[in-house]
Amino acid sequence: MTFDNFKTKITTTNPSRESSPNRGSSVPQADAIPKIQKPLRQWQQEQNIDRNAQIKLTKLVHMRYQHPNLDEITTFLRDFGMNVAKKAEGKRWYKGYGEDQYVYYAQEGVKKFLGGCFEVETFTELEKAAKAEGASPIEELSDAPGGGHMVTLHDPEGFPINLIFGQEKKEPGPFPEVLTTNYEKDKPRIARFQRFKPGPAAVHKLGHYGLCVQNFQAEMQWYTRTFNFAPTDFLYVTPEGEKEQRDVAIFAHIDNGEHTDHHTMFLSANKTKHVHHCSFEVHDFDTQNLGHEWLAQKGYTSVWGVGRHILGSQLFDYWWDTSGNMIEHYADGDLVNEDTPVGWGEAGDESLAVWGPEVPKWFLD
Repeated sequence: MTFDNFKTKITTTNPSRESSPNRGSSVPQADAIPKIQKPLRQWQQEQNIDRNAQIKLTKLVHMRYQHPNLDEITTFLRDFGMNVAKKAEGKRWYKGYGEDQYVYYAQEGVKKFLGGCFEVETFTELEKAAKAEGASPIEELSDAPGGGHMVTLHDPEGFPINLIFGQEKKEPGPFPEVLTTNYEKDKPRIARFQRFKPGPAAVHKLGHYGLCVQNFQAEMQWYTRTFNFAPTDFLYVTPEGEKEQRDVAIFAHIDNGEHTDHHTMFLSANKTKHVHHCSFEVHDFDTQNLGHEWLAQKGYTSVWGVGRHILGSQLFDYWWDTSGNMIEHYADGDLVNEDTPVGWGEAGDESLAVWGPEVPKWFLD
């Protein structure tokens, strides 16, 4: 249902009936997931996935891009909410206020996607990755903040994915204040006033990135077999004239036995292959809106938002960077674990957001 159809539905509803007030609720994960669902371990067994053979990832730590103008992208990323961690000839590293030494790496050159970078459990996992077909040799990151060693692999459609081990963590902070909210009956904030300062929405960490791929099944199988990525949600379509549904998108989390973000990797079927976006966590709704206004006042181009996603629950706002890459802020995302059922929902604009501006028609093109 498009927003225009939604407005039409509202205006044609029986005018004599009272409208129900909107409301929000935090519900158990099994209740929030669509009716079509199954246990994660069952899905993995049906897919004949050997979990012992997977390369064990622990977290997503930073994005890697090539930009034609490092000064230009540095100005943008500062306005987006990052700080420069280190500069070198033709290279820049950018940090947030979390424990990772940097959340974004940029090098000078023609516009190019260099992949996300995931931390692995042990150096043995890095050596396992280096033995994979087409993998790069293990590289020492001697000039990068925190050091470490890295291997680069490529998926079946040629997208790079980087793995790192041994990077020294930094002391996180300073963390923004967790504000106290006064509600209609519960008003704990007494004689304290809410005040805000304009500025960028400070980035805490890298949360996820997404790819549009041509052979969805092959890509999904490669990522969930090669690494400990596990599906949280699938989106499906039922092609005209067919009875069976066809999966066209996956929201995948890192299956490491702990609570982790709803998705760390997003894959969507598309006629052309390209990077969709990368996404960085910020503190809260006020932080995000102030950052949105800051970027707008600086003259950058908004893509979509601010709004609230359905799958993952995140507050979102998407932007074009100065090289034409899509980049997102998010706040208040869901956490999942191995007990979270895999869910299936029907693809469509109405599956993307519960409120916010109308989704651009080309958003998943």
